[in-house]
Amino acid sequence: MTDENLYLKRFLDPIKVCRRYKPKFGLGNREEGLNLEGFLSLYGADPFYSWIGLNSDLMYAAHKAAGGMTSVYRQVGKGCENLFRQIVIDSTGYEDPRNATSSYIAKTKNDKDKTLSLDARLELDAIQNYDVKARVIRWLADYSTSLMVPHPAKGAVFEVRQGYKSKDSKRQNADIDNIAVAWANGYLPVFAIFSSQIDSDLVLRYRNSRGGIMIGTPTGSNQTSLFVFCQEVLGYDLASFFRRNCEQIRSEVYETLEALLSAN
Repeated sequence: MTDENLYLKRFLDPIKVCRRYKPKFGLGNREEGLNLEGFLSLYGADPFYSWIGLNSDLMYAAHKAAGGMTSVYRQVGKGCENLFRQIVIDSTGYEDPRNATSSYIAKTKNDKDKTLSLDARLELDAIQNYDVKARVIRWLADYSTSLMVPHPAKGAVFEVRQGYKSKDSKRQNADIDNIAVAWANGYLPVFAIFSSQIDSDLVLRYRNSRGGIMIGTPTGSNQTSLFVFCQEVLGYDLASFFRRNCEQIRSEVYETLEALLSAN
């Protein structure tokens, strides 16, 4: 059974956190950034900044908007992760929700242990919904065949992201390392991207590294489209969820953006 209000909460709660964002202006790891009054005091006490007029409401709003946009993307990503994991829990009928997440230890270049956390997991032995389990087994077999790798013994693990616009080579290399570690632990590694905005070269690189990747397109196969996968394999129409609730979600996002774009 699914609870649409719970799904909305899972997705929207992280986004609402952004409204409390305040820039820190290089003041270290403060839990709270500076409000407008604190900023004006800090910059007003700096001779150079006050001489050239940077101690202004507009400058504070610009800092707040710049850092806030990064926060918005990060928290949307967190919302996507929470939502997808809840769908996995409900669709599989896991008796223990902890089956939806896991982690494993990998070695760094300095031979130190590094813990890799998983955003979501399809653990074959723990799936209680037999129809979903049968579809997952077929999907794993088809995906493995398309990647030209043996079928995974345990299931699939997912790295969930809201989008992937960066071409940061360090991040890509870390992802490819994680693909190898997932296979070594018996899982098909899959990147679940809610947005459709991703460089085609990156998709090709990950698939060539034997990693699955699904993006937010309304059409395609259950190996390439996150929305088709959710509907055909997990049995939940994620695209319709967003269509049904788009007005409420948009309202929450607009309120968040308005809060970030104002000085107060």
